[in-house]
Order: sequence, then structure tokens, then C-alpha cells
Amino acid sequence: MFPQNRAPAPLQPPPGSSASVVAAAAAAAAAASGTPQSLKLTYPETLDRIKEEFQFLQTQYHSLKLECEKLATEKTEIQRHYVMYYEMSYGLNIEMHKQTEIAKRLNVICAQLIPFLSQEHQQQVVQAMERAKQVTMGELNASIGVRGLPPLPHSVCTLYSHLLNFLPFLFLFIEANIIWPTLIIYFFLLLCFANTSFLLFQREKSSTPGMKPGTPMSQESNTPGPSGPPQFRPVPAKPGVDPLALGLRNPLAVQGAYPPGAFGLPPPGVNGDLPGAAGYGAGLHLVAPQMNGAAAAAAAAAAGYGRSPVSPHPHMRVPGLPASLQSAASGKPAYSFHVSADGQMQPVPFPPDALLGPGIPRHARQIHTLNHGEVVCAVTISTSTRHVYTGGKGCVKVWDISQPGSKSPMAQLDCLNRDNYIRSCKLLSDGRTLIVGGEASTLSIWDLATPTPRIKAELTSSAPACYALAISPDNKVCFSCCSDGNIVVWDLHNQTLVRQFQGHTDGASCIDISNDGTKLWTGGLDNTVRCWDLREGRQLQQHDFTSQIFSLGYCPTGEWLAVGMESSNVEVLHVSKPDKYQLHLHESCVLSLKFAYCGKWFVSTGKDNLLNAWRTPYGSSIFQSKESSSVLSCDISPDDQFIVTGSGDKKATVYEVIY
Repeated sequence: MFPQNRAPAPLQPPPGSSASVVAAAAAAAAAASGTPQSLKLTYPETLDRIKEEFQFLQTQYHSLKLECEKLATEKTEIQRHYVMYYEMSYGLNIEMHKQTEIAKRLNVICAQLIPFLSQEHQQQVVQAMERAKQVTMGELNASIGVRGLPPLPHSVCTLYSHLLNFLPFLFLFIEANIIWPTLIIYFFLLLCFANTSFLLFQREKSSTPGMKPGTPMSQESNTPGPSGPPQFRPVPAKPGVDPLALGLRNPLAVQGAYPPGAFGLPPPGVNGDLPGAAGYGAGLHLVAPQMNGAAAAAAAAAAGYGRSPVSPHPHMRVPGLPASLQSAASGKPAYSFHVSADGQMQPVPFPPDALLGPGIPRHARQIHTLNHGEVVCAVTISTSTRHVYTGGKGCVKVWDISQPGSKSPMAQLDCLNRDNYIRSCKLLSDGRTLIVGGEASTLSIWDLATPTPRIKAELTSSAPACYALAISPDNKVCFSCCSDGNIVVWDLHNQTLVRQFQGHTDGASCIDISNDGTKLWTGGLDNTVRCWDLREGRQLQQHDFTSQIFSLGYCPTGEWLAVGMESSNVEVLHVSKPDKYQLHLHESCVLSLKFAYCGKWFVSTGKDNLLNAWRTPYGSSIFQSKESSSVLSCDISPDDQFIVTGSGDKKATVYEVIY
């Protein structure tokens, strides 16, 4: 095949290929070093070198990619800080403008009143005004810092300093027997200080770096455990979720404009009207015990004259709505809106019988405080309305509320692990069985008929936590909302898992079942509400929202579903029509929701410490109570006579509903 006395030439790679380039480079290097051409690279060696070069370039590519991602993140963070500082600057400009206007008004008032004083008093008043102008924010902050308190915002410090330094000349006016002008100025100062400082403080707080929505913040003082607020997410192998938040993004609860514990009763008519005398008279049953005598007397006087000391819902504004929709025909802020199928929102004109008629409460009053000792994440009340069950950390406590007086638990049911919170407890209708679920993969079934309650069965699933429970009307099946998004169906007679509904892509947070036992409604942290057909075992409907779902309830007598959102909205959906109602009275996440058994009203509770009672379906506000901490859970007795709530200040509260 080859000519004699001639060896075959080595196989050469095709010109222009990578192997050709590498071989040529190797040959050049060999020639330069005097190495014989017999060291030419073979194909396997060439391929190995190409592979090494490729791996090196790939490593460099990943390194550069990480660097680019890091730079993009830094760019986004710088842009966010720029926007926040711009907002802060804008807010400070507005604040300075408002302070200038206040100073002008005070100067005008003083110029009108000073001529009525004696020459000596006039000089003293002028000197007091000069001292007020010289007081700086830094001096006031320094005096506060001595006490170890955090410095106040700029707006509060400045207004407070002016208020304090104008008090001397007010006393001089009193000495000069100029009583009524003095009182007018004094109350004018108080009003300016309270309203302006509150508004500016809210703006400063919302513009502070790091306090953007959706970012976990510091805990409340009563938050259990050392960790930050949980995300109501699937719990790891050893769940330890703080129940105060239940998925809250921002644990800073915004205080409303309602006096503590007071109830307001808006009259029938137009959305946003002022409550009448009857409503506030009834609300006096709930004046908080910490109010002093003067405050209680003022509230009583306001009720006696049929006037509210605070306008109902003055702070409520719906984001994104035009000004024409922000108030009803009465000019008061609207809080209930009808949303049509095409997304159009209009304030709801309430019918004349919105708050009248059989089955509609007038108000409610607190009758018992149950000091559980831990944050109360779950509550339920027995059919006989004699016993209340409160779930906290590692146990359920049983209370007898049939007798008046101070309460202590009559029994304690130790469940789950000692450090894990109970998220839901449900009674079977006969009152003899209690099912408990929480931060564990096990549900406990308690026999309450024995002299000493005992666990008669435990149900174990693969999910690390249970967020909510529901019982079928025939008491044969239990439904468990799991942190992995599944809905587990349990046979209570055989204590076996019979089915799982899979669809939620994040934790299933809340659940309710129709009265006929054919449909199941679930809400999840994936921003969806889903309806399941229990006979066919399939999903029937899905409603998508822009906020996580924390609570829901199905109306026992009609086709309405109320949904509580992380965004603070309550939405009431018609299950077979596209229109709905959107209610805006909560100022933070809506943590629990429950329909009355008559179906004519329902209650919702929230991170803003509020308990709201609403008319079905359009959401006319029946009454409202403000508690001292986040209200995490609620239940209504089967006869609609009692409401029980569980809160973050380690207690449960029992209300009697007044018709």
C-alpha cells in the first residue's frame, strides 16, 4: 500500500479545525525548542486539551455571570434607596411647608390676642414666643435621649417643642381673665399637634429605608420566640413558626382611629355615614378599663348627645381608586365597594334594612377574658356554648364560661410538642370529640367524654404542619390544610387517610365546607382560592388574587364566600356569578373570618387588633371592637349568641352578641 522503505505519514487534522490549530501551535513550540517533530499531538491529546480549554472558559463564564448578577442586584438596591430618599426629601418639604403654615396661623392668633394683655404680660408673651423659636429639634432629642428612649421624628419634635413653649403665654392669658380665647388657642394647638404629627410620622415611617412592603420587620413585643416573624410557609423538619404573623410580611400593626374597645354602629343608608346615638350608646359597654374617668365621661357625653368623638373610618382610603370613588354620597369615606365583572368599582349604597331586622346584631359586649398564658392561635366554642377551647403553644385549654366571674382553665390537653403552636382545633357537633392540628405532622383526636380527656387516636401525614381544619357535616370526615399545599382527607371512623386534593402550589392556609357537604373551599399562600367537588374528587373553580389568602368562610345560607387577604381587604364573592364586594376597614392582614350560622352577618379579625362585624354580602359595618394586640382567631357559637377571639397578648375574649 505504501512505497517500500517509507513510513506512512501521520494523520493530519483538517485545516482550520481546533485540532489543527492546537497541532500547529505545538509544532511551532517544538521547532522553537529544538524538539523533534516526533512529539506531535495525537487526536486524543488534542481533544483533552480542547476539553481543558472549554472547562477553563466555562469557569470564567460562570464567574463573570455571578459578577454580573451581583452588579445587577447592587444596581437595583441603589435605585430603591434613591427612590426612598427622594420620597423622604419630598415628605420633608411638605412637612416644612405645613409647619410654616402652622407658624403663620399661630402668629396671626397671637397678634390678635396680645393687645388685650397688660404691657407686662405682653412682654412675657413675646419672650415666650422667642424662646419657642429658639428651641431646636436637636435639644429636644437630646433631652429624650437622656431617658434612653429613641429619638422622635422631626415632625413630632418640632411641633411638640412649639406646643410646650406656647403653654406659658397661655397661662398668662388665663391670669388676665381671657378664658375663652385661651381655651380656643389651646385646643387649636392640640388639634394641630395631634393631626399633623400623626400624619407626618406615618409618612416618615413609611419612607424609612428598609421598611418597604413585603420585607420582614422586627417583631412585636409579645411575639413568642427569638426568631423573626414567620412566613406561614411550609415548615422545615422541626417547625417553629411564630403564630403572631401567620405569614405576615410586616408585623408593625397600624393603629386605627377607634378608641380601645369601642364599638361603632353606622346607621342604615349610605356607605360611610356617621354612627347614630344608639350605636355609640351601646358601644359604651366596651369602654376599655384603662381609660381614666375623664375619658370615659367624655365618651359618655359624646354618646349622650348622639355624636361620635372620632369619625368612623376617617383614615380609610382605597389605593388606586379615583377621588370620585373615595367617598359615598354623604361625603364620608366609603369602605364597601361593588366590583362588577369588568372590574368597575362603585361605592355600595346600603339598603334601609342593612342593620335592621331579625338576626342582625346591634352590638356586642365583652363578658369574659380567658388568660391562656401563651399566644392564642386557635379557638372554638362548644354547641352548648358552655365550653371554650383555646389553643396555644403545645396545649389546648378548656374553659367553662357558663358562670360569671374570673376564669381559670378546667382542663389542659397537652398536644403536639411542647414548643409547637396549635393552629386549629375543631369540635365534632356532639361535643365529645376534639381534633387538634398545628406545627407537627400529626393530628390529635381527643375523647372528651371520659372523666379525664385523653387522646384516642393520632393521624400522621407527610406534611410538616397543619394550618387549618374542617369537619364534614356528618362528622365522618376531617379535612386538613397542609403546609405543603395539599388538602388531606381523613376517615375519622377508621383513622385512615382516604384522599389528597393537590392543586395549591404553596401552603394551604384556610378551609370551609358547604352545609350540604358536597363542596370544599380552600385558600392558599399561592394567592388562589379553590373549590373542590367532594363527590367526584376534583377541582371545580379557581379564583386568582394578587395577595396571599389567610382566611375564608362560606355563607351557610347563600352562595357567598368571604375571603380575608394579606393585603387587608375582605372580598365577598358570589360562587356562581362574576361580581363581588370589596371591603376596606382593616388596616393590616385579615387573619381569621367566620360566618354567623344564620348567614346574615360575619366577623373578621386582623393584625390591626380589630374585630369587625359585617352584613352579608355587601359589608355594611355592624360593629367593631379594638383589642390590645393582633386578633389571630375567632369563632361564633352555633346559636349566634357568642363570639370568641384569640389574640397575641396571650388571652381569649368572649363577647355576648346583643340583638
